[in-house]
Amino acid sequence: MSKALVPGTFDPITLGHLDVIERSAHIFEQVVVGVAASPFKGRGPLFSLDERVALAQQAVQTAIGAKDSALAARVQVQPFTKLLVDFAAEIGADAIVKGLRAVTDFEAEFQQASLNYELNPNLETMFIMASPANMYLSSSVVKEVAQVGGRIAQWVTPEVAEALQEKCREL
Repeated sequence: MSKALVPGTFDPITLGHLDVIERSAHIFEQVVVGVAASPFKGRGPLFSLDERVALAQQAVQTAIGAKDSALAARVQVQPFTKLLVDFAAEIGADAIVKGLRAVTDFEAEFQQASLNYELNPNLETMFIMASPANMYLSSSVVKEVAQVGGRIAQWVTPEVAEALQEKCREL
C-alpha cells in the first residue's frame, strides 16, 4: 500500500491526531490528511473548513516537520465535502487510517469501517492505537478546557493553541 487517507474533522487538530498521522507516514509512502466539512456533526465545527485545513497544515509542519522534514513532505492536507469512500477513490488512497483511543472509539469506527467496506470493498481500513500519552485526548476536551481559560499547550501545537484561544475570546 502506498497512499493512506487519515480523515477527520480536526476541530482542532491535536497532538494525538498528529501522532497517528506521523505513524501513518512511517508506514505509507504518502499520507493525505482529509479534513472533513462535517456540517452535520453536533453543533457544527468551531473552526471553518478553511481554518481547519490551514491549522492542520501548520501543525504538520510544526510537529512532524521539525523532527523529520522528509517525512512531513510526504503528508498533505486536503479538505473534502463528499462521502469518505468517494474522496478516498478520488485521491487514489489504498487505505483509510483511523486512530483509536478506547473501546468506545472501536465500536463507532468498526461500524464506519464496515459501512465503508460495503461501499468500496477494495478500500482497506486500518486502525492505529493512540499512544498512552494521548489515550484521553480529543478535540472536544481541548475545546472545553480552552473555553474556560484552561491551559491547552500540552495537547496542541502553539499555532493551534493561539487560534483556539482567539476563537474562544470571540465566543
